[in-house]
Amino acid sequence: MKSIIHVGMDVHTTNYTLCCYRMDTDEIFAVVKTEPDAKNILKYIEQIKKNHGQQWEIQCGYEAGVLGYSLYHQLTDQGIDCVILAPSTMPKSKKRELKTDKRDAAKVARCLAYRTYSRVHIPNAGDNAVKEYIRMRDDAKETVKKLKQRILSFCTRNGKQYSGGKSYWTQRHLAWLKQQSFGEEILQEAYEEYLLLYHQAFEKVQRFDKRIAEIAQTEQYQQQVKKLSCLIGVSMHIALATLVETGDFKRFATAGQYSSLTSNVAKL
Repeated sequence: MKSIIHVGMDVHTTNYTLCCYRMDTDEIFAVVKTEPDAKNILKYIEQIKKNHGQQWEIQCGYEAGVLGYSLYHQLTDQGIDCVILAPSTMPKSKKRELKTDKRDAAKVARCLAYRTYSRVHIPNAGDNAVKEYIRMRDDAKETVKKLKQRILSFCTRNGKQYSGGKSYWTQRHLAWLKQQSFGEEILQEAYEEYLLLYHQAFEKVQRFDKRIAEIAQTEQYQQQVKKLSCLIGVSMHIALATLVETGDFKRFATAGQYSSLTSNVAKL
């Protein structure tokens, strides 16, 4: 049976900090900082193998964060055993120490060695594609929300107050917006451009929602979406998003374990 050298990686978009840990000697060694390129990690691992011999297996890992699954796929595609660690499941240090990249990498290495973590679920290619599409749609929805706020602020700043009711963005309110005149040509032009941007963004969201509904009705997702949609407040959109973010529900033994997923999902 081969022994394992655990490679902890503290990864950022600007640099990677790598280190190794051996349980038999309780030693952190070979600490390096590299440019953010998977090729540099592969070179690092090859050097470790060369220095320590082929009787050692290599396992590397990094905390879930801004890199998402990209680095994981780059390494596993090259046959490297790689793990993405869920930060919320890693033990917290009782010591008050200055946070550094080196310490973070060492923490990951020790967590790998003693298995004091939970793996982040890696979605298959299809689920990941759907997840990215839904996130893109949600970004577009946020754009619509911001445009609404800007149009209302524009009207307020320029003396226009809607008095047709308490509800905004109804057909009645939209008709009122369309009728507004601001006198100055450039001011009117700016207002109309705002409205145009809003309608374009709104139509995009509608188009994205239609596509998401089509995806939800495909054979892969239809039955599970239907089951989740039976819950009060769970729309087709939310059901599909929940499915692709979660992956396999059976991997969660308790409700508490599942609830911790949300904090990790936000980081990916």
